[in-house]
Amino acid sequence: MAHLNEPQLAWIEPDEALPLPESVEPLPEHPGLIAAGRDLSAARLLEAYSAGIFPWFSEGQPVLWWSPDPRMCLKPTAFKLHSSLRKRIQTGLRSKRLRIAINEDFHSVITHCATRPRDGQQGTWIVPSMIEAYRAFHIAGYAHAVTAHWDGALVGGLYFVNIGGAVFGESMFSLATDGSKFALAALVAICRRESVALIDCQQETQHLASLGARPISRQVFLQSNRQATMREAIDLGFSEETWLTLDPRLTTHNRVS
Repeated sequence: MAHLNEPQLAWIEPDEALPLPESVEPLPEHPGLIAAGRDLSAARLLEAYSAGIFPWFSEGQPVLWWSPDPRMCLKPTAFKLHSSLRKRIQTGLRSKRLRIAINEDFHSVITHCATRPRDGQQGTWIVPSMIEAYRAFHIAGYAHAVTAHWDGALVGGLYFVNIGGAVFGESMFSLATDGSKFALAALVAICRRESVALIDCQQETQHLASLGARPISRQVFLQSNRQATMREAIDLGFSEETWLTLDPRLTTHNRVS
């Protein structure tokens, strides 16, 4: 039985606003958990991401809303373009084998993210209700997909949320070597071109850390997020010239070095 002085998780009805992360007393067993509810509409998602909150729950659970402290984020300027990945991208560009597409097939991307096996995971948090919610969020213009194609075949991709100048990475998948890294590098290139300050990565992983992501305090993240979401929407267009924001050698004309 919970003691009377212990913080309690707020249950949010569809007509109620989510609490601001700073106003919530942390739960000892689940720090970063802000609230619970049933509403996963596009309007609720827009409200949540604008406040630095995201949903994360398993099948059979209510919608759980999180705002962890610290928050794993990738500064586009800190992205580590390792030489092996740079050479593969450059080879793909010079040979016309690599193609990046934006929002070509959002449903396919989120389905791949939900169904691809992952090391150390027995299941997925991208449950059917989450897929339907983000498909609606995509139709509303806030959820987007990046796909990488090699020799015309899909090799990897990711989906993300964009509100104003704020970018929130959600999940990636690979069907071939470096597939998800191609997609992430393309997203970083867009973010560099558009002067995006942070890409939210939500949870800390060794893979993201190896690419330059670092944890920052929730206070710093929320301040940056408020400023970013108030910006005009960024341009998500991608062309071969976009690669140059990552490295001037990423061109169809230079020799691989």
